[in-house]
Amino acid sequence: MASTVWKGHLTFGLVSLPVKLYSAARSETVSFNQLHKTDGSRVKQVLYCQAEDKPVPRSELVKGYEYEKDRYVVIDEEEIKKVAPQTAKTMEILEFVKAEEVDPVYLESSYYLAPDEAGEKPYALLFEALRRSGYVGLAKVAMHNREHIVILRPGRRGILMHTMYYADEIRQVEEFRTDTSLVKDKELELARTLVESLAAAFEPEKYHDTYRDNLQAMIAAKAAGQQIVETPAPHLAPVIDIMEALKMSLELARKPVQSAAEAVSKGAEAAAEPAAKEKKRSVRAR
Repeated sequence: MASTVWKGHLTFGLVSLPVKLYSAARSETVSFNQLHKTDGSRVKQVLYCQAEDKPVPRSELVKGYEYEKDRYVVIDEEEIKKVAPQTAKTMEILEFVKAEEVDPVYLESSYYLAPDEAGEKPYALLFEALRRSGYVGLAKVAMHNREHIVILRPGRRGILMHTMYYADEIRQVEEFRTDTSLVKDKELELARTLVESLAAAFEPEKYHDTYRDNLQAMIAAKAAGQQIVETPAPHLAPVIDIMEALKMSLELARKPVQSAAEAVSKGAEAAAEPAAKEKKRSVRAR
């Protein structure tokens, strides 16, 4: 059963309903432990007090904010709770905006917003209103020691919530720009044709983390005492003529994709062909 990461009330207008949040996604990575190189034993991080020149247990730790160099103000959990905004328990929809107006660069983390007891009907009402109108809800909620601006949007089975970055958190990088005057009409026409030739329905289950798979395979091989095979590096030819590169890419895209099994089968047939011809010549000679 999924664990609840936030629980409270969602309000829009004078409508209020109890809701709870569940994490909708999480990153999957291969984790490593830190070991002592000389004996292979696992090492642990030690919290060390420089003033007393000794390790300290976590039970003796407090939160401190550095307001000047080497000067701190100590803050405890109760003081943090006292200044928590109302959005710590209530998520208020401030306004509704068109979904296409929200730039995905603002989206941070995804959550499932589910109704709690006695909240089924108003939840279904909001879900259907969002789905039919094309609008998403813009709300505020406090969790994980900060107040988030969030987007509420209708998914296939219910309402999804996405925390967002604030405008001052989006980096403005001068190098991030595009000079479309460099593009020629014929190049653009070929590029659009290439895009359309590679167009497909979005099926996220088709994709997987090859790097994670390779790491797990390498770990299994080492554990079994086998030799590690290095992944071959791709050969990237320099683009000299962009029109020729586009034409060649288009020709490759138009060829039917063969599966690995078909490739192996065709390879085996090609390898067996000379032997078969030799056998036929031998039979004729008899």
